[in-house]
Amino acid sequence: MPYVPHSDQERQELLRAIGVSRFDDLLKGVPESVRLKESLNLPPALSEFETLKILDGLAAKNHYGPEYVNFMGCGAYDHYIPAIVGHLVDRSEFKTAYTPYQAEVAQGTLQVIYEFQSLICRLTGMEAANASMYDGGSATAEAVLLALNATKRRKIVVSSLVHPHYLDVVRVYLGGNDYEIVKVDHDNGNVDIDDLKAKITDAACFVLQNPNFYGLIEPTDAIPQIVKGAGALLIAVTNPVALAYLKAPVEYDADIAVGEGQAFGNSLMFGGPYFGFFATKKQFLRQMPGRLAAMTKDRNGKRGYCLTLQTREQHIRRDKATSNICTNQALCALAGTIHMATLGKEGLKEVARLCVNKAHYLKEALGSVAGVKLAYNRPFFMEFPLRLPEPARDVFDRLVPHKIFAGVPTARFLWPEDLLIVCATETRTREEMELYRQALKEVLVKDAVLPKL
Repeated sequence: MPYVPHSDQERQELLRAIGVSRFDDLLKGVPESVRLKESLNLPPALSEFETLKILDGLAAKNHYGPEYVNFMGCGAYDHYIPAIVGHLVDRSEFKTAYTPYQAEVAQGTLQVIYEFQSLICRLTGMEAANASMYDGGSATAEAVLLALNATKRRKIVVSSLVHPHYLDVVRVYLGGNDYEIVKVDHDNGNVDIDDLKAKITDAACFVLQNPNFYGLIEPTDAIPQIVKGAGALLIAVTNPVALAYLKAPVEYDADIAVGEGQAFGNSLMFGGPYFGFFATKKQFLRQMPGRLAAMTKDRNGKRGYCLTLQTREQHIRRDKATSNICTNQALCALAGTIHMATLGKEGLKEVARLCVNKAHYLKEALGSVAGVKLAYNRPFFMEFPLRLPEPARDVFDRLVPHKIFAGVPTARFLWPEDLLIVCATETRTREEMELYRQALKEVLVKDAVLPKL
């Protein structure tokens, strides 16, 4: 954001253009009783140079990616982004100051949305995908809304190993509504089937994350039959990279597939913005949130693209709206589309294979350190939980001076303090994993002194 202050003369010109003589005239509609009378407690104004000095100092406190070896995951992953992604996304014709949803939107933008939907359908095996969502959490919440509307039930059953932030988003989305969320316990890192059987009765849906929050692969053979037998919908929260290696949601009869798309084309960027994806069976097409682009032909037989479905609050009564989402993550989804198209089917499989192989190599390396154990002996994709002999947050802090981000301590989600979820993507090297093993061995010393960060 540029540092461009306004002069008093410019402020007066702005007020005249609006049609008022002073700033207070703009506040006439605000009751006196709620107006702030005293001045704000702000420091003196700074020059551009002074402001940048302060901001540079704050930025220098961050520990950022290239300087550190990153073994963190839990929904935000350090994947390699081919240079072509940034080159094409940065073209000016793809940038817009507003969400591109109008019917007259450019054919190029519509084609990109169409290609994105097609790629998501191929990954998930589903019959329809929308133009993208805000992120994985909001996509999960929209899937739950669809299930509630489709079944007319008020009970939501969720695996306890769904990302806790996604579950928070579901709660916020449904705040004020009459519903019930019931969690299914896990049995050594996978869904407890007996607990699911006991709780699924009268439920609108079961939300299953696969691989789950720990990174462990769920056994998807028995779950669909139990869920469908109870008349509920099966919602699969998935990792798009894992879909190049594991069963697609359609193969275990999921009704809705959602997830976070950051792994494709979007860097970590301090947590966002990212994009979510949403795909479902044809029978739920008209209950999908957001909008869909389709390919058609004009009166001269030439191929063209158009928006076909956008049942949103601007077009129909709000109480009848499928969803109140009124934008998509077009530019982020475009980056994901270019990334997926660049890798192609075989490239995606290669990335997934590298993730699996490196994560399992890392598991063996870290598991050889005295006192460190794999928390659950279950199959996993590219991340797994370690059980440490002391609080994981302490160990994480001791590894930072070694230039290592060791993983995600689960205590930050109010989960066990001794668990550390560790991830290895295709970008990690054998040397980096050996460095991690050696450093972990050094810091796991009784009475080690915690370095000051």
